[in-house]
Amino acid sequence: MTLEHLAARLEALESRAAIESLISGYANAFDLMDSELLLTLWHDDAILDLPGFGGGTSPEEILAMAQRNWQRMPHMHHWMSNPMISIDGGSATATVAADCLFHDVEQGPVQVSGLYHDRFERRGGQWRFTARRFELHFLTPLVNWKPVAGSEAFERT
Repeated sequence: MTLEHLAARLEALESRAAIESLISGYANAFDLMDSELLLTLWHDDAILDLPGFGGGTSPEEILAMAQRNWQRMPHMHHWMSNPMISIDGGSATATVAADCLFHDVEQGPVQVSGLYHDRFERRGGQWRFTARRFELHFLTPLVNWKPVAGSEAFERT
């Protein structure tokens, strides 16, 4: 195995780890209402499209949309799984399965599931989202659902 081959393998592993961190960072930023983290995930010209929830065409617009949703859904829990990542030099695509539990102040608890379709680029040595689009599979109100234990408490209004 040549040094060039090892360097290419290391770059591929580092790129994949950086992209997986962006995917996890997205879930954590929304769930923890972490504005600073959310802003670090996007290139300046990035697009987020969440049909039914909003979107944006810059990190600032994405943050404004998130803040509106945090008012409407003060409890969010995202689970991202099965990332299918394809890296080609300084660009990458992915599909990521998502299951989300939200407490909507009007609807009460809802479960949302679907797929994220992602595009990433490495610019200036940094991987960031350039586009993220959600494909909704199910939005299910959880009628009469109420947690019986845990650190978060909420009530249906």
